[in-house]
Amino acid sequence: MRANHSAIGASRGRSISALFACAAAALIVPASPLHADEAQPLRLCADPTNLPFSSDSPSQPGFYVEIGQALAQALGRPIAYDWYKSYFGKRTVRVTLLGKQCDAMIGLPRSEDFMGPAVIFSSTFAKEGYALVAAKESAKGQAPGGIDGLKGKRVAVQFASTPQNLLASRDDIQKVTVLSPEEGMQALDQGRADVAFIWGPVAGWLNKTTYNGRYQIELTEGEGLSWDAAIGFAKTSTELRDRVDAVLPQLQSTIGALAVKYGLPTGAPVRFGAAPAGTTMGTGTGAAVAQVANVVATETKGDAAAPGPEAVGAGKEIFNGTCAHCHGPDAIQSERKIDLRLLRHRYGDEMREKFWTTVHEGRPTKGMPAWKEVYTDDQFDSIYSFLLTVQSESND
Repeated sequence: MRANHSAIGASRGRSISALFACAAAALIVPASPLHADEAQPLRLCADPTNLPFSSDSPSQPGFYVEIGQALAQALGRPIAYDWYKSYFGKRTVRVTLLGKQCDAMIGLPRSEDFMGPAVIFSSTFAKEGYALVAAKESAKGQAPGGIDGLKGKRVAVQFASTPQNLLASRDDIQKVTVLSPEEGMQALDQGRADVAFIWGPVAGWLNKTTYNGRYQIELTEGEGLSWDAAIGFAKTSTELRDRVDAVLPQLQSTIGALAVKYGLPTGAPVRFGAAPAGTTMGTGTGAAVAQVANVVATETKGDAAAPGPEAVGAGKEIFNGTCAHCHGPDAIQSERKIDLRLLRHRYGDEMREKFWTTVHEGRPTKGMPAWKEVYTDDQFDSIYSFLLTVQSESND
């Protein structure tokens, strides 16, 4: 998801060769049909404009769509598509996969924390995340020690991303803020940055299609930087999930070839340590209770009664599925002007009114969409309940 991811993150690019398709087909041994309904199409949820992952263009289907095509062939079924923009994060999953508009969604993070138990997952088929990008002649040893390897360098980081928050407290690293992976690659190309710390799959796709492969790309791993990609199914689809898991091993060479075709970074990742103390938030029931206690202690005029853990948890899930794309996972954000932890500090008694007006009507001139047609007032209340738990006087 844009996630996250686009905390589900949040960033894109746009040919399938007939010869490659034939070669890939030759690698697949169709599974023996077990049920009469297997002649029905395997319905795949996909974003129509999200290369290198997916596209509704037959000439450039994308990494996930081609995996879906290979998977359908291995299962002995035709394939069909439910095209839906992935901008709305977890809501996309609810509308399409959980709304029974499709059978599978490729590329979800394989984690119980991601919409479990409503969503179940296949085995991991790839690892995806942020990457370090630098010119090949200077990339050797770029960041052997993790974050300390970036000392003294100009590093392009995407606005409101995990890398930006990770580097926010490092005065010995010069940050070059960009709004997209495309701008990060441009900063490298124009000599405004020495390294780009950006979304890896898009960086790889651009390196392959726009920059003639002149950059070296290294995956990173660490909290919020990478995750295992899997295929998601509704919880009622355990039989289909198990059949997919049974055929995935025979598709590994095909998936590897597709990763190369679409420029996705491969190789051993660069390890980054945990985020600085105070920049992460606990999860689980204990954390939710502590957050509620914080609300009680800091409640001001105009706030509703202290929310319970259920409301806080629901609001946090919606926030991280949609709002974190710009405002940071768990509302952790280094850019003060969009740091929602400072809402009370800015607006005081008018905090709730400002929140309500903004989420309903948006701020189009500043890139904030209106959400009144997307979420209910009860859901907005849950988001607000979560935001109450993270307020502080300053994030300096």
